[in-house]
Amino acid sequence: MIKKTYQLETVSCPSCIAKIEGMLKKTQGINESEVLFNTSRVRVTFDETMIESDAIKSKIGKLGYKVLGEK
Repeated sequence: MIKKTYQLETVSCPSCIAKIEGMLKKTQGINESEVLFNTSRVRVTFDETMIESDAIKSKIGKLGYKVLGEK
C-alpha cells in the first residue's frame, strides 16, 4: 500500500468534499481516502498494483479540481 497526499487548487464547499470522496471510494484499488477542506488536500491510501498515482490525479482532474502537487 502507498499513501499519497495531493494538493488541490481549491476545495470550496462540503459538496466538493462529498464529490471527491464519493468518486475515490468507488475506485478499485483505493483503500482509504480523506479530503481536508481547510488545506485543500486529499489523502489516499491505495494498492499500486491496481491503480497508479497518475490515474488518481486524472480522476480528480476530471471532476474539475486541479492537482497542484503530491507528496
